[in-house]
Amino acid sequence: MTIKHADTLVNFKKAKSHLEKVIQMVEGDRYCIDIMQQNLAVIGLLKSAHQMLMEGHLNSCFKNAMNTNNEKRKQEMILEILKVSKMANK
Repeated sequence: MTIKHADTLVNFKKAKSHLEKVIQMVEGDRYCIDIMQQNLAVIGLLKSAHQMLMEGHLNSCFKNAMNTNNEKRKQEMILEILKVSKMANK
């Protein structure tokens, strides 16, 4: 596991912990604003983890594909990045 993957995993685990707290807060009928703040913390951690994954992918898999002579593979990698970017921006 790379350092980047380890950092990403930490963010996912933190998000999981926060999400469990959000669920408990909803089940406990806590104040809406408190729940929303906790939910935003989860979203922030997931966005950060996504960004780390994207950076890692671009610096490894994508970079390697772009350094080949396989034009089909290059195009596939570009389309994958575009697809994931569109999904992230919805």
